[in-house]
Amino acid sequence: MLPLATASTSASPLPSTLPPLIGHTLPQLEALVAEMGHPAFRAKQLYHWLYVRCARDWDTMTDLSKAFRAQLAERFSVGTLALHTQQHSEDGTRKYLFTLQDGQVVESVLMHFQERNCYAICLSTQVGCAMNCSFCATGKLGLKRHLTTAEIVEQYLFVQHHSGCEIRNVVFMGQGEPLHNYDNTLAAIHLLNEGAEVGMRRITVSTSGMVDAITRLAGEHLPLTLAVSLHAPTNALREHIMPINKRWPLEVLMPALHAYVATTHRRLTIEYILIDGINDTAENAHQLGALLQGLRANVNLIPYNPIAPSLLPAGGAHFKRSPRSAVERFGRIVAEQYGKKVTVRLERGADIDAACGQLANQVAS
Repeated sequence: MLPLATASTSASPLPSTLPPLIGHTLPQLEALVAEMGHPAFRAKQLYHWLYVRCARDWDTMTDLSKAFRAQLAERFSVGTLALHTQQHSEDGTRKYLFTLQDGQVVESVLMHFQERNCYAICLSTQVGCAMNCSFCATGKLGLKRHLTTAEIVEQYLFVQHHSGCEIRNVVFMGQGEPLHNYDNTLAAIHLLNEGAEVGMRRITVSTSGMVDAITRLAGEHLPLTLAVSLHAPTNALREHIMPINKRWPLEVLMPALHAYVATTHRRLTIEYILIDGINDTAENAHQLGALLQGLRANVNLIPYNPIAPSLLPAGGAHFKRSPRSAVERFGRIVAEQYGKKVTVRLERGADIDAACGQLANQVAS
């Protein structure tokens, strides 16, 4: 890997008001460079500085002429995210809170998995979320707006530059429902893969179960990993904690998942948050195993992470984490009796509200 650009990473108090160059594809940069009267090869140089070297300012781009850089600086910013705050967890996780051009804020999480010697980043695709899952802090914000392609991609580029870490795994599991912002999410995936050179098989997209978008994604034939937030094995229970199930119940969702696997030949990940006394019984485990029979999928069990009481509506549910014994029993049933590979998610960043379901931009609340 080439060294990252070495410009200062101190954030400005507010984002630039100019449009970002991040977010442009190579053909778009080629058209821009031609329009500005410069040789075509400059587009590839710009593309490399933006997506491989993760440059944060024009002066870093030393193989471009000063005149060209001045032209660019008059019309564009490199990116538009401004770092509001950064938090460090005891386990090495870092949570970044970014201010956007319109004053909204959004969070990204950098995770270091020492046992696998790799870094992964959890990207957000929306400010807030419309899904309103009862166990998720982000859903309590409601949907403010979709992030642009540039805003999604820049989270990765900013954090890679700021941290100096080689981030090779990208998970779209931050704030928002990625497939609700389908076009911008898909464009970001392609830019990360083609521009930032993140392997497509190292990209995971999570969804709460938007069937029409799952079907559309299958048609893209991308070798990424689709992770489906199931979290309950029956309609009644799933509707209780995930309102999306009213629109796409299990009898609609499950055939779509089978079709996705048949089309892409890719194994799914089934995500299942375990909540004490809600969805963690032995009966629930058997129901889940039966539901997944015949589906090429692994199961990722996720211990519930409490969300701040201030984010709960009056009379809102105060869920509790399942005891370790219940997690182990649940996993054992699904693995041993139904033949599924079961893992328990490694917790990262819970002490800084950066774990699954905890992202909530509380500074803006």
